[in-house]
Amino acid sequence: MEEQNQFYRDTWAEIDLDCVKENVQQMKSLLPQDVALMAVVKANGYGHGDIQIAKAAIEGGASYLAVAFLDEALALRKKGINDPILVLGATRAEYINIAGKNNITLTFFQEEWVREAQAQLAEDVTIKLHLKLDTGMGRIGVRECPTVQSIEALIMDDKRMELEGVFTHFATADSPELHYFKLQLQRFEELVNAFQTRPKMLHVSNSAAALRNIAPYLNGIRYGIAMYGLTPSPAIKEELPFQLMPAFSLRTKLIHVKKLLPGEKVSYGATYEAKEEEWIGTVPIGYADGWLRKLQGQEVLIEGMRVPIVGRICMDQCMIKLPFELPVGTIVTLIGVNQGEMISIDEIADKLETINYEIPCMISNRVPRVYIQAGKQVDMKNAILH
Repeated sequence: MEEQNQFYRDTWAEIDLDCVKENVQQMKSLLPQDVALMAVVKANGYGHGDIQIAKAAIEGGASYLAVAFLDEALALRKKGINDPILVLGATRAEYINIAGKNNITLTFFQEEWVREAQAQLAEDVTIKLHLKLDTGMGRIGVRECPTVQSIEALIMDDKRMELEGVFTHFATADSPELHYFKLQLQRFEELVNAFQTRPKMLHVSNSAAALRNIAPYLNGIRYGIAMYGLTPSPAIKEELPFQLMPAFSLRTKLIHVKKLLPGEKVSYGATYEAKEEEWIGTVPIGYADGWLRKLQGQEVLIEGMRVPIVGRICMDQCMIKLPFELPVGTIVTLIGVNQGEMISIDEIADKLETINYEIPCMISNRVPRVYIQAGKQVDMKNAILH
């Protein structure tokens, strides 16, 4: 349908696929040739788009993809991705045949799960598995050496199952203080040494650990937030081995411009009052789009100038204070670059007292994603009409 390639409201996110590819290539160039880069595209590619980011990452040198749950992996398969995919989270054992038939690798972390999966797995289906070790994250994972040994014995006796990999996740790899990180790394080595046969793919490094080169690369790294051009934490910005290229911008346009007289008010609760004659612009983005009410007062960019959001942000619209009268249709940048001035995702995260990961993830599917390559639009996803 033609509508799938259109959007009819002047609000959109721009995703620069060249930035994604560059971030992958830069990281890949620092890795030994035999170390795999696993591109983490969970949560719809951190809000950027799953299939588009997956393809850009693979073009940049990624040889494995990672998602959070089975549905996300199946979606990539349906969209034509044939590269290896690891599900990082839990999958019920009853779905093991679906994963196996679609060549999707599953994470597991319980001996009982293996037994149930073996009972469910069809005789003509094979499955690759990665064992998650909990070395200090306290989320999911095996914690004891005897459990590791029991699981290995169970899987070695079943030709339908391949224990391809073992991994853990660091809780503090993005922190300057590395004491707890080193304890986790030590615990990982202890648990891995419990195996009779060392699995062929060991991976521990996330973006922070890989960029800082503070853990052995082993057989692979999981490259998530940095692939999108975002620093894992402000504390390690000075340690980056190369400049990350942010891929995500958020834009809208003026849909109405008016002059307020002194004493006139704006939006719900009448919380903003004009002190003098002021030009006010309305833009079609609100908290239902993920532009939260807490962003009242946050600056946006118009004609290279910073101007504030005034009054409470509505569900579908918000208002900004203009320096002078500007025409309807003028582009307003909420995240990204506008005539040399920039508002970063980190700035929005600071305003919301959260982390940069959350910002692109919270921009809802009401906002179309426009994909840019070599300065030109190459794709567009309008989830509402799709």
